[in-house]
Amino acid sequence: MARLNQKELKSLEKRELQLSILAAVFVLVQAGGMALLMYPMVFLHPEEGNKWTMRTAFGGFIVLTLLFVTYLFDRQRTMRKLKQHLVEEMDRNVELRNQAHADLLHGMADLNHFQDQLSMEFRRAMNMDKPLTMIAVKVNVSPSITEEKEITTALGEAAKGISRNVRASDAIYSLAQGVFGLLLPGTDLASAKRIEMKIEQELRSIGIPDRFGFEITACTYPGQVESAHEMEDVVASLLPQKQVWEEIASSR
Repeated sequence: MARLNQKELKSLEKRELQLSILAAVFVLVQAGGMALLMYPMVFLHPEEGNKWTMRTAFGGFIVLTLLFVTYLFDRQRTMRKLKQHLVEEMDRNVELRNQAHADLLHGMADLNHFQDQLSMEFRRAMNMDKPLTMIAVKVNVSPSITEEKEITTALGEAAKGISRNVRASDAIYSLAQGVFGLLLPGTDLASAKRIEMKIEQELRSIGIPDRFGFEITACTYPGQVESAHEMEDVVASLLPQKQVWEEIASSR
């Protein structure tokens, strides 16, 4: 969720103030002209029977005019305060959403956990003769997004979109900034294709064209890969620095 355009809001407030001033000037000019026309009849050549009635009406006219002008400026001030309060609330909601996305990303298991779980799930799939699918999603944030908070928000929304299309038994990992890995035990090639299509549709609906692009890579055992190392190679090709994975692998 993008922040409100502060420059545009200030321009609108300035224009509204100008319109209020113009309306007040218009009312004062009209009322002043009317008062000049009424003044001779009320004060210079009043009718004896209606003298105080005319003067009371003239005074009431002046008071009503001043009250109306006061109302215009009071309305302008009230609307400005309401808009400022609304902007503050919207900014607060944006901050809370950004924080939620940051917490989501920080709470996800990292590359180390992914590697451990991949080894364990692969051995289980081999021993029980069941399929295992790994899906890697690389999110490329738009170059127009430069602030760290906006980048985190975009990646958080992408992670949330991916999570909505996996089962409770599946796991999602944050392998690097903008790289997510999913392990789908018991998922064959046909089911993996359906999940991949759902993830693609979800990410397109929230990220294209001005927020981020993405690449989805999937591989399934058996059929496409025969070892956990082949899945590791797929992940390594998507990491920003390939040696990161190699260093972790060599340390085991």
